[in-house]
Amino acid sequence: MKRHHTYKFNPHTLSYEKVKTTFVDKLKKISFSIAFGIVLGVVLLVIGIHVFDSPKERKLKRELAVMERQMLKMKDIVKRNEAVLADLENRDNSIYRTLLEAEPISDETRLAGMIGQEYADLEGYDHSDLIIQTTKRLDDMTKRLYVQSKSFDEVYQMASTKKERQEHIPAIMPLEKNRCSVISGFGTRYHPILHYRRMHTGVDLSAKKGTPIYATGDGTVEVAGRGDATLSGYGITVLINHGYGYKTLYGHMSDVKVRHGQKVKRGELIGHVGSSGLASGPHCHYEVWLNGNKVNPVYYFYNDLTPQEYEQVIEAANQENQCLS
Repeated sequence: MKRHHTYKFNPHTLSYEKVKTTFVDKLKKISFSIAFGIVLGVVLLVIGIHVFDSPKERKLKRELAVMERQMLKMKDIVKRNEAVLADLENRDNSIYRTLLEAEPISDETRLAGMIGQEYADLEGYDHSDLIIQTTKRLDDMTKRLYVQSKSFDEVYQMASTKKERQEHIPAIMPLEKNRCSVISGFGTRYHPILHYRRMHTGVDLSAKKGTPIYATGDGTVEVAGRGDATLSGYGITVLINHGYGYKTLYGHMSDVKVRHGQKVKRGELIGHVGSSGLASGPHCHYEVWLNGNKVNPVYYFYNDLTPQEYEQVIEAANQENQCLS
């Protein structure tokens, strides 16, 4: 094998002289080549890492793209489900609970416990806003679904006892409609004995002394006769607890036909019209209490009046006049 030699021109002798390569020179040359190769390899590796994706990175990027699209789909699904849940909540408050005469559930109750919830562990990512917003909406919806589920349980229980509730809720006039007249209704009225205007918390039904007075719903008698100091102005009184938050009061009676603790049915005789207590004439002062609040009794006269008769009663009760007690 023919060996190659390196020659160098010598200007002093004007001739080419063979260059002698030492072991050190060869070692330097080899070291330089290796170092250059290593540096070039590192540079190419860095460029490759930043420019070209590995199979694993390409797989992860595809998965992230799929997850991002799925998050956007979930956002739309959550939005549709929120609309469905809002409709259920509205029906619950506006229809089911209204028909069953139950208190509606407030927005504060439906979202109780969600205010101030932290999502710090979801921050710091490229799509943190989307993730946090979707997660919060899912948490809110979960809470609302729980409250709605409990509400439906309550509504179901009320519906299953609706017949019993209907029998207990006041629904008729305490006097036969053809034997009395509505003289004064619910609101501020002038008192004939005290001689000043004050809140009249019931309706005065004028009738002849001795006219029968009937229980307007099933219940238990709590007061029969003259009550305590809080009822002293009503004279001879009957107070019936109907349950479900309802009580009815019948004042200024001439006598009572029931006793304390007695169970009564709607339409059962409980006493007769009189003028006992602070009354200017024979009549029945009738009140309806709901959850401790005195409400307008004429709204509970619907069971034995025609629409025309009911309108007439409403009109008479709304007249600004002098009450009888």
